[in-house]
Amino acid sequence: MLFTTARRRRRLTAVAAGLATITALALSGCSSTSSGAGTSSITVFNGATGTIAENWNPFSPSMLQPTQGVIYEPLYYYNLASTSKPQPELATGFSWNDAGTQLTITTRKDVTWTDGKPFSASDVAFTFNLIHDTPALNTSGLNATAKATNSDTVVLTFPEKSFTQEPQILGNQAIVPEHIWSKVKDPTTTINANPVGTGPYKLQSFNAQSYVLTKNTKYWQPGKPAIDTVRYISLSNADAASAALLSGKVDWMSSFLPNLKQLLANHKELSYVNTPALTTSLFACSNADLGCTGPQTDPAVRRAIYQAIDRTQLNKLAGGGFAAEASPTMLLPDRDEQWIAKSEDRTAPQEADTSGATTTLADAGWTKGSDGILEKDGQRLSMTVQVVAGYSDYISAIQVMQTELKKVGIELKSNQLSYNEWSNNETKGDFQLTMDSIGLGASSNPFYTYNPRYSSKNTAKVGTAAPSGGNFARYSNATVDKALTTAAATNDESVQREQYATVQEQIVRDLPYIPIYVNSTLTEFNTSRATGWPTNDDKYAFPASWKSWDNGIVLKNLKPAK
Repeated sequence: MLFTTARRRRRLTAVAAGLATITALALSGCSSTSSGAGTSSITVFNGATGTIAENWNPFSPSMLQPTQGVIYEPLYYYNLASTSKPQPELATGFSWNDAGTQLTITTRKDVTWTDGKPFSASDVAFTFNLIHDTPALNTSGLNATAKATNSDTVVLTFPEKSFTQEPQILGNQAIVPEHIWSKVKDPTTTINANPVGTGPYKLQSFNAQSYVLTKNTKYWQPGKPAIDTVRYISLSNADAASAALLSGKVDWMSSFLPNLKQLLANHKELSYVNTPALTTSLFACSNADLGCTGPQTDPAVRRAIYQAIDRTQLNKLAGGGFAAEASPTMLLPDRDEQWIAKSEDRTAPQEADTSGATTTLADAGWTKGSDGILEKDGQRLSMTVQVVAGYSDYISAIQVMQTELKKVGIELKSNQLSYNEWSNNETKGDFQLTMDSIGLGASSNPFYTYNPRYSSKNTAKVGTAAPSGGNFARYSNATVDKALTTAAATNDESVQREQYATVQEQIVRDLPYIPIYVNSTLTEFNTSRATGWPTNDDKYAFPASWKSWDNGIVLKNLKPAK
């Protein structure tokens, strides 16, 4: 089963120095967001660079980001920035039968599509049957048929226990209008140039450098949205985006600015929120039986790397001081504390344990060679980590780790690649170590972290592509597989908690993914035109400007500044 992830998002890191010299030319395609009489408007930069290709197909992997959540809506909203219950959107209730084979959903009444047609349970049933009957659309592994039993009730029927499909169905699927999509000849290729949704905004205009959404005056939630128009723009790079923010040309963006606090000190209209959520890690091709080669296939080597890293130093030198502590369980220590079985596994050590790493390697039979690098059975303890060229924070982190690991006799080499080559290598297992991050799943339940990355079903032999968002470490553990199967067959959290404790015991010991820190997700806002943005104290949504679903929640909570 495939689960959505933020792992593949475009990383934009702006260099603070020299921002003042960015010319007006860098802001081409970005017009003023000043409002006319009686109107309000904001401009969003969500990471788009270059020419924008129009695509409003909510089933397409290349859809424009506001498609999900802003134009089309799910049944429920899952806030991955905090611990909270699903928030009703197009549905108002759901329940499973005891066998976990039927999911009954109550749909919201008095909702209309933006073309004025009424929304009903038939649209929900049509959407899920379209996915079931069109394999190319079924990227979530949905195995259910749907039937509307009346105007506001739909029942999904599964051939086996399917509790774990709940977040994907309820929170990660856009519902489309049957009266339009039943006439679409090929739902896999259409760009859906005139999208009709139920969301807070609808398309007003589009060109290759920007597009404008206007508020849905028929929206089902009274009084929302309050902002009249939202403009999404493309810029040349992160520095241009930062210059646009500082000059008041952009109201909402997410970009890593190393000197953010200093930059905003003289701009009282600007604010930011930090939502660390992606666990930056070294992924190790760990399974020799599946074709992985190199010292990283030795669990003792992975343990020693884990011990020898000085995470405080890494955060200071590469993370800008904004990163949060990671957990060897690969869960988020604050949000997911209830799921972490052992208190000692809540966070990874922040200081280097050089003596502990040295002992770990010595006990595993690694001895010092003539050049100071350890060796065993004629093999030097030397490994290469691949990284995307241009990921400046990752590259800086690797440089720091090279010095730290050398102290315990480990040689770490770096190979900077294009994104496509890096991604292809990772998917096929053609690497020793790769710098990447564990992304967000369909919900905060640990199943959506563990199943994609640790289940034997989600990996493949080296040279064969693993499932997207899958087990790139090639990790295989029968105990973990059994625990995940048991957890998937129940919605009893006490049973799930026991099974996840078993998973954690195994993965903390084996460390196929070596956590570094939870990387910052910095999002910047201009409060002079709109208020109601998420804050560090009120993360009512994951605020990143590139995050689908959450964009709709944020936009309909904004109000024009007085």
